[in-house]
Amino acid sequence: MRVQRRKKILTTLKQQKYLYLMSLPFVAWVLVFNYFPLWGWTMAFQNFRPGLSFFEQEWVGLQHFIELFQDNRFYLVLRNTLAMSIMGLIVGFTMPILFAVLLNEVRHMVFKRTVQTVSYLPHFVSWVVVAGIVTKMLSIDGGIVNQLLMAFGFVDQPVQFMAKGEWFWVIVTLSDLWKEMGWNSIIFLAAMAGIDPQLYEAAKVDGASRWRQIWHITLPGIRPTILVILILSIGHLMAIGFEKQFLLGNPLVVDYSEVLDLYALNYGLGLGRYSYGTAIGIFNSVVCIILLFLANGIFKRFTNQSVM
Repeated sequence: MRVQRRKKILTTLKQQKYLYLMSLPFVAWVLVFNYFPLWGWTMAFQNFRPGLSFFEQEWVGLQHFIELFQDNRFYLVLRNTLAMSIMGLIVGFTMPILFAVLLNEVRHMVFKRTVQTVSYLPHFVSWVVVAGIVTKMLSIDGGIVNQLLMAFGFVDQPVQFMAKGEWFWVIVTLSDLWKEMGWNSIIFLAAMAGIDPQLYEAAKVDGASRWRQIWHITLPGIRPTILVILILSIGHLMAIGFEKQFLLGNPLVVDYSEVLDLYALNYGLGLGRYSYGTAIGIFNSVVCIILLFLANGIFKRFTNQSVM
């Protein structure tokens, strides 16, 4: 049995040798940039001091993790991270699907391509530029949002949106939606393009309306893609980065804008506490892995869809 399996593997390698050769650069890239840096995780268990060799470092075990879980600031930052991640997941996952479905129903090709192009463009704009646009639009000095609110009588004086912590999560979520919605819809549009057109023709013959065609053909047709993207999105729930929060935040809303990556940057690298910053990064990565396996296991059990 083992001999037959080994021969089958060797035969497959010979038949697909060029594909494997083409994949080698990408495998090397993953190893160099994703797996070799894991050696740096040892810093979290040391009082790391630059300039000393690996064997000269002082080992402290779980001391930095204990400090992390005893810091009240950590739980505030964790709250912000989870809140913005969940809001981003709900809005940033559902809206691209809705946008892709609506765009797929457009029959005027010139209009459809124009909308696609316009919706993709913000993805290529730097967050520095996006943050400047958002800040200017919400400004009390000539900001278009405040001008419209005052023109329609919703407010009597300009609202300082960027100084109100309770508005920060909404601002970040909507800014990210505007920037990435068009780009994130590409994969769903590609999945819809793979649906057999004969299904729609048969539905029309049976008298199905456009809404019925969407509900019974389009959405079931892209269901596997939706579930895979959802599983991966849950796995990256904690890894939301820090660019949006760093650029849109300010000292007035720091209790709402600081996330785990910013916390590691400010209280780890910023203060020269490299081991503490590494401990924060390990916590973030471990939680992401746990969420990925949980989501994958749940969806595999109830929907027979998984990524592993």
